[in-house]
Amino acid sequence: MSFTLALVPPHNDETLGWPARLIEAVPGIRVLRPETAEDTVAALRVADAVYGALPPELLRHARRLSWLQAPQAGPPVGFYHPELIAHPVQVTNMRDTYTDHVAAHALALVLALARGLPRYVRDQGAGRWAPDWTPTAVLPLAEASALVVGVGALGSEIGRLLAAFGTRVIGVDRRRVDLPAGFAEVRPVGELDSSLGEADVVVLTVPHTPETEGLVDARRLALFRPSAYLVNIGRGATVRLDDLVSALDAGRLAGAALDVFEQEPLPAGHPLWRREDVLLTPHVAGVGPHADSRRFAVLLENAKRFAAGAELVNLVDKAQWS
Repeated sequence: MSFTLALVPPHNDETLGWPARLIEAVPGIRVLRPETAEDTVAALRVADAVYGALPPELLRHARRLSWLQAPQAGPPVGFYHPELIAHPVQVTNMRDTYTDHVAAHALALVLALARGLPRYVRDQGAGRWAPDWTPTAVLPLAEASALVVGVGALGSEIGRLLAAFGTRVIGVDRRRVDLPAGFAEVRPVGELDSSLGEADVVVLTVPHTPETEGLVDARRLALFRPSAYLVNIGRGATVRLDDLVSALDAGRLAGAALDVFEQEPLPAGHPLWRREDVLLTPHVAGVGPHADSRRFAVLLENAKRFAAGAELVNLVDKAQWS
């Protein structure tokens, strides 16, 4: 089947050569890469498929649209607006394109918390020698339990890595019923609250959806063990930061490590920056080699499938944003 794919602005250098590569690999495809607002509107009027974001003011021009490829695994807030959800277009995303990088980052955060590194990093900056020889100052992972919230490709890999340290890994997921490697159990979402109190480490990998927004709030933080750690490697909107600060202040949590935040960048004056029991990284868990080639591979595979009338990969439930 012949069709037109439009790569809509804003562009980056990685997509500059994509049109030629797609045309070479997919018979019958026409690829447009408009630069101006006027050219974008003209491209959308003839496009059967789009790579990029389509806010309402652009979506209304996409008269032939059947497939929208999101450029990210978890697009920013507002990508799945009501008009897009109501539209018959199929949406696909880039999930699983950097699972290995994010899983490695998550494990690094867990290990840092388990060994008390956030405090020692601050001591290093201050030139302070202050070893803590208390046995309870560390969390022995071989004797610990971890709760992985969200057992997709990322959560599965994090669980596998934690299990290699001897950690007992339990998962909570709204879809998964099988048992990935390294997991002792996978429980339904309805058992999240009852599972939180069993874990020494809670790792969040879930996307930002209407169901997960504010998932970890004051009520759920009260269900954690006071000795437990929270790691958020999924999406910032899933954790209420004010509630997290209050829980840490009250000693209802041993510490936290976050790569994603409700507000990004995290304001310079935010109290989390100053805490010795918290480790922060600036939304960099997905950084690593091959990102561009992996995203192109997903787009290419879906372009081939779209041309053949086959089912697309990484299909999204638009109403759930994931």
